[in-house]
Amino acid sequence: MFGRKKTTVQKLSYDPQQKTPVIRCSICNGEQVGGLKDLKNGKFEEVMTIRSSQDLELFREMTGKQDIPKEY
Repeated sequence: MFGRKKTTVQKLSYDPQQKTPVIRCSICNGEQVGGLKDLKNGKFEEVMTIRSSQDLELFREMTGKQDIPKEY
């Protein structure tokens, strides 16, 4: 009755041959941002800020990949 509501995760729609999910990490302050990187020109499209392990798991569910590379 008073439990947490189950939320459905909205999957990101992207072409895996043109874009790939990446986590950008700041060397200075450790901030992490999850997004999609264009494979042709290297442009980064920010999707969400990752502040905790729950945010990281949510980003993994959104992209459908468990192994996401980090860029510094």
